Amino acid sequence: MTPSQQPDVPKPAAPKPSSVTPAKVAPAAPVAPAPAYTSNLTEAQQFTEISEEGVVTLLDGNDKVEVGQVPEASKDDALAYFVRKYDDVMTQLLLLKQRLETDAANKELEKTLAQIDAVIDQRQMVGDMAKLREQAETLRSALVERQAQQQAQRDKALAEQQSAREEIIAQAEEISAQDPAKTQWKQSTAKMRELFDQWQTVQKAGPRLPRATEDALWKRFRSARNTFEKNRRAFFSQLDARNAEAKKVKEELITRAEALQNSTEWGPTTLKYRDLMNEWKQSPRASRKDDDALWARFRGAQDVFFKARDAANAEVDREYEANLATKEQILKDAQQHLPFTDVESARSVMKDLRTRWEAAGRVPRKDMSRMETEIGKFERALTDLEEEHWRRSDPETKARTTSAQAQLEDAIAQLETDLADAEQAGDQQKIDAAKEALEARRQWLQVVQAASE
Repeated sequence: MTPSQQPDVPKPAAPKPSSVTPAKVAPAAPVAPAPAYTSNLTEAQQFTEISEEGVVTLLDGNDKVEVGQVPEASKDDALAYFVRKYDDVMTQLLLLKQRLETDAANKELEKTLAQIDAVIDQRQMVGDMAKLREQAETLRSALVERQAQQQAQRDKALAEQQSAREEIIAQAEEISAQDPAKTQWKQSTAKMRELFDQWQTVQKAGPRLPRATEDALWKRFRSARNTFEKNRRAFFSQLDARNAEAKKVKEELITRAEALQNSTEWGPTTLKYRDLMNEWKQSPRASRKDDDALWARFRGAQDVFFKARDAANAEVDREYEANLATKEQILKDAQQHLPFTDVESARSVMKDLRTRWEAAGRVPRKDMSRMETEIGKFERALTDLEEEHWRRSDPETKARTTSAQAQLEDAIAQLETDLADAEQAGDQQKIDAAKEALEARRQWLQVVQAASE
């Protein structure tokens, strides 16, 4: 075969252990193509020896490694053949460096680099092996650094994930530890629901925690939620029981109030309603809704009675309007005798005034105080005159005041009897009238007694 008929790429001789061509290392994932590495053949000659028979030997430092034989080829072609093998490995290292800067998985890169290391260790190529190993070692260091950075990022993400979970747990445990009697259940329940939603969001968004950590955190969170729910159910169960008891107590008070609402015994029934009101105030509270409804019923029964009582009192007051007119006329008539100048004449006038005053009867309640004040002016006028007379008279004349005193004492005794009878009968109107009249007479008696001393 002539040189022109020789193939462009020399074929190796019959297979020898030193002449086996290593398989190319396929990339783990598609990446952008990297420029092929091309050695300078002149420079590559310093790393080889080629015999006349075409046997190629690699010079690797002090080592000589037979890499193969290319028969029927020139020394340059044989050299080029094994240099291309070197260039293929260097190209794979450049490609791996490019992949290292992408998101390729570390395990795939480690596997590829290990395959390249195995090819380098076989030394079935010609080139600067020190440079090739240095390039591989540089990639290995970069891969280790990359793994460390990624591990640090994962550790940080896991720590943030765990911290976020623990913050949610801390809030849940704080809520579950609240005193059930002081807990704002509506707000706390909404917050617990919000914390559960946060838990699910954080769990889906962040990295997955180690199984043991995940289980321990979930156990704490679940325990806090279960404790809260247990306390909530217990609280509302007790609340329902207290509410039922309060309703029972107040229903009984309402029944008693409704039984009295049509009574016409105004005085005694008023006192009973007062006692019922005191019991109501001391009774336990039901729920706001129930309490409002119960109070409306209780108040309604009272209103029936008090409206009827007020109507009856208004009717009585209308009847007393005539008595008021009579007493106002008595005062007008007595006014003509003022100022008193003669003790005996004044006593006679006051005796007549008292008699007519008692006979006139009660006046409307709104006028009682005013009328007692008006007649009191006449009593004081008589007292003043008697005191003046005493100062100008012999002490023996003091005995003359005993008549007025006796009359007042008799009137007081009678009024005390009337009051006792009214209280026994429970007639509030008569009780009020007797008390008012009795108080006035006692004041008059004090004045008379003071004058006689």
